[in-house]
Amino acid sequence: MDDEESLRRFGLRPTGAHLDEIRELLGEHTERERRAQGEGDTELMKLCCVQLFNSGGLDDALLVWSAREAGFDAACSIDTELLLGHGLDATKAHLSAHPSPSAAAALDRLRALEAAGAFEGFSVEEFSAGFDRYYAEQ
Repeated sequence: MDDEESLRRFGLRPTGAHLDEIRELLGEHTERERRAQGEGDTELMKLCCVQLFNSGGLDDALLVWSAREAGFDAACSIDTELLLGHGLDATKAHLSAHPSPSAAAALDRLRALEAAGAFEGFSVEEFSAGFDRYYAEQ
């Protein structure tokens, strides 16, 4: 499946069992990208992260972080803001309570970006609307 097929099949705001399929697809391509840069489809990975962002699930933040950290191309394709589907404060609280080293790394990155002013004026709704426009032009 590529990003065009995923967009047709699931849309930008999937629900229910479709979210599980997207998580599985993202995990598969994350592992492929981790094995060898370029093996994972980073455009599909980005779309999966947008779809998960739009669902607003806090648990998906670590999936997005893992995908982003899979390789250079993935890091360039997947915006850090895609961790924030439930908002900055809720995501930081969730990551603070999670015991994994990847949660700590993601939290450190969010805090550094926040301190640098990267999230000033950030809005989940506006960020999502930007992807609505982006994918409508595809």
